[in-house]
Amino acid sequence: MAGTKGKQTVRDMVLSLGLIVLAAWVIYLFIPHGDTERELKRVDYRVELLTARRAASYPVAAPEGLPDTWKATSVRFRGDESDRWHLGFHDPEGQYVAVEQSAEEPSRFIPDATRDAKKTGATRQIGDETWTRYEGERYDALVVEREGSTTVVAGTAPFAQLTKMAQALKTE
Repeated sequence: MAGTKGKQTVRDMVLSLGLIVLAAWVIYLFIPHGDTERELKRVDYRVELLTARRAASYPVAAPEGLPDTWKATSVRFRGDESDRWHLGFHDPEGQYVAVEQSAEEPSRFIPDATRDAKKTGATRQIGDETWTRYEGERYDALVVEREGSTTVVAGTAPFAQLTKMAQALKTE
């Protein structure tokens, strides 16, 4: 009897292992495991923009005339945080570009909006305004300080793309 019991134990272990391999194969087939990046969802920011423009203490800016290859991916307005406006985009190359505005003190707002980028001293005339260039480890940025508000265009995109966004900004 001892010899039969040992054979049953080995047979049971082999059957259990086979069952586990079969279950793992089924799970592998039905669970997505692709290496492709997820497509970013485009957001419609018109309602939030209208709300921000009515509620903010400054003229809220948003881009007009950008090609459809620029995809809006995030939007928020926080009236309780110095009328803070945020609008995030991915440019045609997939780089991130954000428009940040606030009535907050620039010395607090700019480091937060630029992810601690440093002022370079270089400026660029865009429309009627002089924008200051900031460079950082995470984000580069263009910043314009106005009476009562600061606008920051920042992100991982190169300065050419940040400039395109700043050129497209309009207030109503």
